[in-house]
Amino acid sequence: MFKKILIANRGEIAVRIIKTCRRMGIATVVVYSEADADSMAVEMADEAVFIGGAPASESYLVADKIVDAVRETGAQAVHPGFGFLSENAGFARRLQAENIVFIGPNPKAIEAMGDKIESKKFAARAGVSTVPGHVGEIDDTKHAIRIAEEIGYPVMIKASAGGGGKGIRVAWNRKDVEEGFPAVRAEAKASFGDDRIFIEKFIESPRHVEIQVLGDKHGNVVHLFERECSIQRRNQKVIEEAPSPLLDEKTRKAMGDQAVALAKAVGYDSAGTVEFVAGQDRSFFFLEMNTRLQVEHPVTELITGVDLVEQMIRSAAGEKLPFGQKDLKINGWAIESRIYAEDPYRGFLPSIGRLVRYDPPAEGKAADTVIRNDAGVREGDEISMFYDPMISKLSTWAPTREKAIDAMGRALEDFHIEGLGQNIPFLAAVMDQDRFRSGKISTNYIKDEFPEGFHGTSPTAFQRDVMAVVATHMHRVLVKRSAPELLRQEWIVVENGDRRVVRVSDGALEFLGEGRTLRLTGVDWRPGQPTFAGVLDGVPFTAQVRPAAEGFVIRHRAAQGHVLVLTPRSAELHEKLPPKKAADTSKMVLSPMPGLVVSVEVAPGQEVKTGEVVAVLEAMKMQNIIRAEVDGVVKAVNTRSGDSVAADEVLVEFA
Repeated sequence: MFKKILIANRGEIAVRIIKTCRRMGIATVVVYSEADADSMAVEMADEAVFIGGAPASESYLVADKIVDAVRETGAQAVHPGFGFLSENAGFARRLQAENIVFIGPNPKAIEAMGDKIESKKFAARAGVSTVPGHVGEIDDTKHAIRIAEEIGYPVMIKASAGGGGKGIRVAWNRKDVEEGFPAVRAEAKASFGDDRIFIEKFIESPRHVEIQVLGDKHGNVVHLFERECSIQRRNQKVIEEAPSPLLDEKTRKAMGDQAVALAKAVGYDSAGTVEFVAGQDRSFFFLEMNTRLQVEHPVTELITGVDLVEQMIRSAAGEKLPFGQKDLKINGWAIESRIYAEDPYRGFLPSIGRLVRYDPPAEGKAADTVIRNDAGVREGDEISMFYDPMISKLSTWAPTREKAIDAMGRALEDFHIEGLGQNIPFLAAVMDQDRFRSGKISTNYIKDEFPEGFHGTSPTAFQRDVMAVVATHMHRVLVKRSAPELLRQEWIVVENGDRRVVRVSDGALEFLGEGRTLRLTGVDWRPGQPTFAGVLDGVPFTAQVRPAAEGFVIRHRAAQGHVLVLTPRSAELHEKLPPKKAADTSKMVLSPMPGLVVSVEVAPGQEVKTGEVVAVLEAMKMQNIIRAEVDGVVKAVNTRSGDSVAADEVLVEFA
């Protein structure tokens, strides 16, 4: 077994690998860029080596710097994590030539399966059913348009070296290809150092089901069942689960057997994932193989009890798999939610910044559920614009799917983040949806269920009660501290214009006129605390709370309200206040996120139509096309290519 391993990655996966290495008694080295000098991974590792500037092209993608770090520290093996150089056969061969063990599949397997174009050719030769498409490199945009029209719209434009949702666009018409092809090529070059692109037919209403495989260097290969990753946004996985609610035992076996056969055909000898696109009728087609550890591997670990990182290390060291296919069983159900630094209320645009508060739910087993949070950040850390916007991966396990979903809903309630936008309210909304809970999902799920974007959810009757009770309790605590003589038993609670009269006595809250009395117990809150936990009539809850200019803003899961607790006289005066008018920004194009201006496509005096491209911004390695929302003539352009802009900064003004 290795004595020292170098981790050629960053963030949560570097931390994840360090944890397993510690348990195995293996020393660790991490490499880090300028942006990651004070990271959690650097703090946890036994050694750390600086390898360059913040852009990945100056650090994590430079093989020479990784090799130099191995030599400097005397590490015997390199774990690449996922992304960066994890599926780069040239890097694996380079390590091989330097007598450094690559903790991943052999270079031939990476070449056969890791390259999306070559994997299509190999699968076709092996008789595996694949999605119709163009197997081969594409020269330019004109070539891409010709291929797309031969296949028939819609088509998917994908980076050959892609992964993690980067370098993918769905094109529904010629204009989409004209705009999408150069954008995908640019993203592919920036993220993977490889701008080759392929195009395939996009299957509508599909499901994304993948099989986890594991092999050793003695010819043994097993699968660890499936994961369903259909809840995606812009081809980026958001929620994953294991097993899949789609598969029956017959389909599970067929899909697993096909994945193992494919892995054996290429001599696969590490952890990898065979991805399939599945129809609602349980038909399935080979999509691609990821020749690395997947981001969503925790759900597989939770239902099988197998540490995939440990097995990768043992396989790389030459050990045989300690189990066969018959030894593996599915135990319970696991759900993973990806916590991203993005603003779901603004089209899920990246929201970089500092984690002013970072308070995840407690990990471990409680009753019949397990909570696991894979993270590479701490309170005070910054989410950089140079890398993926993931903050952490929150996973829950329970004996059944319904209980795992319920556990995730509660865990999301207990997850508190301040300082930047994050998608926790959105994830909570999905957990509460009947369609998700039914298991009748597809990769179109988010687009179908939130066609106008995400704007939160309307409060349920229980959530209205939570908001009223929480606001009343907080208001009474503050009044008791500052002006106890004003304390009273009856208050008028106003939530988004809805008036309710509440009478308080001994922890009971009577809603006058409604004939109901609720009891609040187990309160965990003090002034200044951003979360309010309690039990309302036997139901535990956690709400996110903050003071407003008047009253409180209270959020429970995806429902949020501005709640006032007033005396009758104050309520009467509030009725007379005129509504506040929002500022008119109709003649401005605002930056929807902080980022780097790649290009500005308009000039003063130019006539612009609704939907035309105004500028292109880059953030989190993704290029974002900014379009005009109204017709107009450009009055002023306030930025230029190369500028850094903040969220809501005015890019262009119309006359």
